[in-house]
Amino acid sequence: MRKFSLLIGLSLFLSSCVITKGKDGQPGKAGENASNTSSKNTFNQELATELGADKYGMKPYVIVMLTTGTTKIEDKTKMAELMKEHLANIGKLAKEGKVVVAGPFTSDNKQNFEGMFIFNTKSKEEAESWVKTDPAVKAGVFGYEILPWYGSAALPLYLKHHEEIAKENP
Repeated sequence: MRKFSLLIGLSLFLSSCVITKGKDGQPGKAGENASNTSSKNTFNQELATELGADKYGMKPYVIVMLTTGTTKIEDKTKMAELMKEHLANIGKLAKEGKVVVAGPFTSDNKQNFEGMFIFNTKSKEEAESWVKTDPAVKAGVFGYEILPWYGSAALPLYLKHHEEIAKENP
């Protein structure tokens, strides 16, 4: 149930929007800082097709939750090298368009989730083949759980801006 709640919360966070209603069901007045005061639909069929969007602008993905694995590596140098390889693999998968979100959780949790991937596929089998390329998964430092997910087809677009805002790569 907690996993379901986490997924619902993540889905709502990623696809949230603010809608205002004015008088008689007409669009409400835009706020002071609004950059677009037009209620005109700006649907882009070419972009929707390119991203694989359905009529709602959504598409299926696969979330892989990385969990604490069965292997503990005490040697800090070996663990640091393994994490360096883990991050390099994430970068490779991102450049190939396979992973659209990846990152660690920043606090302990009851589910022992260490991090997550959102893979750009609807196939659990394909996502599993991609997560198995991870050196930390291969070493047993991370286990994983696979969950189908439905979210905005525009999710992959944020990656093109990441390099513009990151001063360093870990």
